[in-house]
Amino acid sequence: MALINDTTLRDGEQAPFVAFNTHEKLEIAKLLYQAGADELEAGIPAMGQKEMKDIKEIIALNLPIPIMSWNRAIMSDLEASLSCGIQSVDLSIPVSNLLIDIKHKGDKSKVLSNLERTIRTAKQEGLFVCIGGEDASRADAGFIKEVLTLGSELGANRFRYCDTVGILTPLQAYNKVKMLVEYDLLPIEIHTHNDFGMATANAIAGIEAGAISANTTVIGLGERAGNASFEQVLMSLVHQFGDFRKINADILKALISCVSKAANKPIDYHSPIIGEHIFAHESGIHANGVMKKSNAYEPFSPEEVGLHRDFPIGKHSGTSTLGYHLKTIGISADKNTLSKMLPKVREIVTSRKQVLSTSELKELYLCS
Repeated sequence: MALINDTTLRDGEQAPFVAFNTHEKLEIAKLLYQAGADELEAGIPAMGQKEMKDIKEIIALNLPIPIMSWNRAIMSDLEASLSCGIQSVDLSIPVSNLLIDIKHKGDKSKVLSNLERTIRTAKQEGLFVCIGGEDASRADAGFIKEVLTLGSELGANRFRYCDTVGILTPLQAYNKVKMLVEYDLLPIEIHTHNDFGMATANAIAGIEAGAISANTTVIGLGERAGNASFEQVLMSLVHQFGDFRKINADILKALISCVSKAANKPIDYHSPIIGEHIFAHESGIHANGVMKKSNAYEPFSPEEVGLHRDFPIGKHSGTSTLGYHLKTIGISADKNTLSKMLPKVREIVTSRKQVLSTSELKELYLCS
């Protein structure tokens, strides 16, 4: 199945107003490995000595997975990575006409010569080389094939197809990645952004099309609207693709909490996979079904991700929910009485915009 190359420590930290300290980076790296990441993109050595020191400390953790650095395809960036002792590099080049014009005055030959020089040096140093195709989703297909051909000839190991501004739909992502896979020049990695809310869907579509790797970030952290979510891709691989990965709920919760706190980004109650309310069943039909058999309205168990099931007493609750809560405090309720209580429950909840507590329900029942 596909690899998860997580870039929380690089692209995730590039989110506006986010800055990780060394301790946070080390903790995130350890938790990512324990939670199931297959590779880590640890940072950008060209940023300077402090970033290089942090990357060296991450490498010194001796995690049994590849640690990658991100680089522009220029010698000074590559030399900074080599001085960190890194063994895997992403060498990024702009591949769309728009960004080639902005960065290299439209000179594609310069882009290719820079790439050739850095790949040759990286391979001479024994490095794993991923070519990062920046803005590939807006690039000319012929130029991407030229890049892939050059990379293949020089011994590069992978090509990262980047939907840099998040413009693809899942079907478009599938078709574009499938085309690259069919060239059979380099294995493909997909890198997606969430500007239209499709980063995770596009990453999964890329995997379905044959990409061997997907970039993710924890809680979808990243530039603008963020990146494909680590926890969503992880759970998709396990439950939708049957990939055997053991998920440790405690580790996953610790990872989410660590990144959320370090980034100062609170988790929405209804966030997929990790939101505290995603196993709260208020609708009477749903609550009744889940009480009888949990998978009636749940695709996976709350315990798997360290959450718990709840049946809030709200506007859409039915008699099953009322009876359930009363039973927890030793009251075997009469169903006719519960049915008569429902209009009052709905009136109270609608009026105050807040669900009832069990003690309030008890008082209401005893007064009915």
